[in-house]
Amino acid sequence: MRASFRLGRIAGVPIGVNWSVLVIFGLIAWALSASLFPRSYPGNSTAAYVGAGLAASVVFFLGLLAHEVAHSVIARRNGIEVEDITLWLFGGVSKLKGEAKDPGAELRIAGIGPLVSLLIGIFFGVIAALVAFASGRGLLVGALSWLAGINVLLAIFNVLPAAPLDGGRLLRAVVWKATGDRTKASVVAARAGWGLGILLIAVGLWQFFRGAGIGGLWLAVIGWFLIGAAGAEERQARMGSALQGVRVADVMTPQPQTANGEMTVADFVDHHLFAYRHTALPLTEDGRPVGLVTLDRVRGIPADRRMSTTLAEVACRADDLVLANPDEQLTDLLPKLSACADGRALVVTEQRLVGIVSPSDISRAVQRGHMREQMAAGRR
Repeated sequence: MRASFRLGRIAGVPIGVNWSVLVIFGLIAWALSASLFPRSYPGNSTAAYVGAGLAASVVFFLGLLAHEVAHSVIARRNGIEVEDITLWLFGGVSKLKGEAKDPGAELRIAGIGPLVSLLIGIFFGVIAALVAFASGRGLLVGALSWLAGINVLLAIFNVLPAAPLDGGRLLRAVVWKATGDRTKASVVAARAGWGLGILLIAVGLWQFFRGAGIGGLWLAVIGWFLIGAAGAEERQARMGSALQGVRVADVMTPQPQTANGEMTVADFVDHHLFAYRHTALPLTEDGRPVGLVTLDRVRGIPADRRMSTTLAEVACRADDLVLANPDEQLTDLLPKLSACADGRALVVTEQRLVGIVSPSDISRAVQRGHMREQMAAGRR
């Protein structure tokens, strides 16, 4: 999930917001200020209801952010780098650069988020009780009570044992610890996520046809999202199993053809494009990679500008290159490639280019890995 705009950094982690947050923020604020609060606490002004609804919505999303920041902080303490945090339609996503090294780390990283949400819920519940004791039941108590309840509900929902929820990670940690097989644990958690998704869709549609309105449809949409995400996690787990023990050097194309950034796009198209069997061309200076040109980038340059445009102008920047070491595990490289717009990694030794890894290289490695697993299963 990509961020539409950035808010800044918390604990060194970039914080982004996807545009879809505006949709759910508006729906929550509208539901609180136009329905729940006026119905439960009559007698206040429209401005008071709108203010309470907006304030409660903002604090709710700050709680979601605290939930994700907690994941990121614990992940970094367990040796996993965090690329960023993005808030979107279904909550928040912490993009981690790697996997937990053991079940204990998985348990700590997954468990801290729901724990933070639970503590936030308890905090607002205590504040609501104190305010109610001091001044009686009113709109402020209602907003605080809603924040308490929604955060406790968020914590409970997140610990349901189904991927990609935090509870799915907890389930994976338990199965991983019991079996010693991370792939099997990931598949179990993903299958549980698929089952929960089916259940939510069924319940949501049942509620909708019984007159629950948009609430039932929303539950079904959440279930649909869980099914898709769980399926993706299972595919990723099986891919990781197929690539277990495979190094970058085992799949890379060694000593790829390179070009200088001063070459024009027209020269590349006329003299190199059809003679070069790959769709990506590294740019180097004194053997060091400084850019990467892909066919898609070249295709985007109008024909009348190709004579005056150099490859350096269309290449991705050096800072955006995905670099790998020949001895690096391919499974460690995959998360970096999935976040890379060009989908390729340049392999370097002592800052000098020695190879390139493309999606087709990964695909061939996965196919070989599956064949190896099938042969091993046949021998058993």
